[in-house]
Amino acid sequence: MQSELSIVWIYPDLLSTYGDQGNVLVLEQRARARGIPTRTVHVRSSDPVPQQGDVYLIGGGEDRPQILGAERLRRDGGLHAAIQRGAAMLAVCAGYQIMGTVFGGEEGQPVPGVGLLDISSGRGERRAVGELAAEVDPALGLPTLTGFENHMGVTRLGPGVRPLSRTLVGTGNGDGTEGCYAGRVIGTYLHGPALARNPALADLLLSWVTGPLPPIDDSWYQALRDERLRAVLPS
Repeated sequence: MQSELSIVWIYPDLLSTYGDQGNVLVLEQRARARGIPTRTVHVRSSDPVPQQGDVYLIGGGEDRPQILGAERLRRDGGLHAAIQRGAAMLAVCAGYQIMGTVFGGEEGQPVPGVGLLDISSGRGERRAVGELAAEVDPALGLPTLTGFENHMGVTRLGPGVRPLSRTLVGTGNGDGTEGCYAGRVIGTYLHGPALARNPALADLLLSWVTGPLPPIDDSWYQALRDERLRAVLPS
């Protein structure tokens, strides 16, 4: 039998807006559908981040919780150790910005991130709100991503990361790209939740830690994704 998959949900008491906890549920379901048992650890901001997890998730949040989350992750060090050990990670919106070297605080002041991604984020002039669709880096072999965004971030990518995708509709990073990735760490502005809207992205994270996955029937999703794309893409 496949060994148990450990999923770590970081700081749900600070960073869990727009249903981002749904990403945890999708990973659990996609793993169990293939006979992989799962164990999920919810790590509150007062707790140490375990170093032995397989997949780590962090969601979005408001300015002050984002600053507190970054401060505690920097002091803790557990997430760094896990990623260095080979764990996979999905960071969404505020969590995505935290993974970089710096992001903008509630007054636009620079706040240090945790430095797991070579990105820097600041505050834009207007809020990006609405549906987002983006073509994924061909190296990842994923279909077009969809979701919704609600943020004021502008994120600049350094040479140590690659864009996750290029926007067809929406703002993303603010330069025609959306999100980024390096190694087994993915950052994105996509809510929805992201993995519910994009199960192939969930499977990519799983495959990084379990190896190749047997296929499951996603025909229902393909029809839904095509419908969403027709609704948001220019005709």
